[in-house]
Amino acid sequence: MKKRTISIFALLAAAAVLTAGCSVPGKGGPATAQLAPRAIKTEAITKQKISSPIEQVADVAAGTTLDVVAKANGEVTQVLKKRGEYVEKGDVLFVIDSKDAESNKRKSELSVTSAQEALKQARDNKVNNRKDLVDGVSKSQTAYDNAQQDYNKMRNDYDSGLVTQHQVEQSQQAVDNARMALESAQSKLSAFDNTDSIASAQTQAESANLALDDATRALENYEVKAPGSGILTDFNVVIGQTVSAAAGKVGQVQQVDPVKIKTELSETNYQQVKGKQELVYYNPDTPDKKATAKISYLAPIMSATTKTYTLELEVPNADHQLQPGTRFMVQLTTDTEEQVAAIPTLSVIREEADTFVFVKQGDVYQKRKVKLGRINGEYQEVLDGVKEGEQLVVTGQNTLKDGQKVEATTAPAASATPAASATPAAK
Repeated sequence: MKKRTISIFALLAAAAVLTAGCSVPGKGGPATAQLAPRAIKTEAITKQKISSPIEQVADVAAGTTLDVVAKANGEVTQVLKKRGEYVEKGDVLFVIDSKDAESNKRKSELSVTSAQEALKQARDNKVNNRKDLVDGVSKSQTAYDNAQQDYNKMRNDYDSGLVTQHQVEQSQQAVDNARMALESAQSKLSAFDNTDSIASAQTQAESANLALDDATRALENYEVKAPGSGILTDFNVVIGQTVSAAAGKVGQVQQVDPVKIKTELSETNYQQVKGKQELVYYNPDTPDKKATAKISYLAPIMSATTKTYTLELEVPNADHQLQPGTRFMVQLTTDTEEQVAAIPTLSVIREEADTFVFVKQGDVYQKRKVKLGRINGEYQEVLDGVKEGEQLVVTGQNTLKDGQKVEATTAPAASATPAASATPAAK
């Protein structure tokens, strides 16, 4: 109890000392401290790191996805590739029973052989028949020439009285018959030359060849091959399964060289990317390993459904290290872009909804309206109103007026009264 009483007296004594220290000698009221105005200080506006690069999560997707489709019907007899395996374009994935197709191809081969033999025979016949017609024309020409010579001789003999008129007429008839025979032989040869006697055989041969081509292609369809190089996915074909061309795709090949890194951008982030040609990306598991990729697609308009803009980067992937389905980080801005003109937040004068600063311009101080952005510690990004290198008033700005002369802003000396150095009175 005694110790408690002593403590109370000690506290009361200390309060009395403090009260006495805050009083001006000779006066009964408390002292009023008179503080000197702060001196005007300026510094150049510089660039500051306002933030780390803006990043966004993105998904790795196949560059192109190709469907595996069976073009033939039948039972699967062999499966040569597995789901998840990397395949090259043209690799056989599985085989369908092709006995009927092989039989059709063999029939087509026989038809081709028969048609080719028929065409050869037609060509040989054409050559032989034309030769016969040419020979007939030659013989008819010789017969006509001989008949004409006999007729001329007969007329001479008639003029000499050696033959009768009847004999001359008979000779004339022989000439006429020979001429008609020659004209007939020439007509037959001309008609033969103007007629394609092997056209039908050629058509049959071509048709047989086309049928063989169709049968060959149909047989190739019984080996279902990879439509491109990449990872085989959605593939569940097993031996004994029946497949059909009407069933649609039986798997997919996801091409992984190159791959795409895809993400959806908000309106704000879209503005950060717009106009750029490439961006930095990295695996969040290895943030120190960063790379640059070209922007292969940036949607020009916002999706009405998602209210976002699609962004795609194209990344070479020859070693197949980037797998579809994994997630990466994409940097929408760079470290350099995050170095922006910034000013101390304490240099800003706020008047209702507007913000101002003072800048030393020549021999006067100008009051500037500024547009501010992001804050980092004691600095704030300035978007408009001042620029890097200008002399910003960082202290004493609240004592300035727009257009005030520099030499008129020298701070007055502090008051010499004892109250100026006194601690503000406690109330």
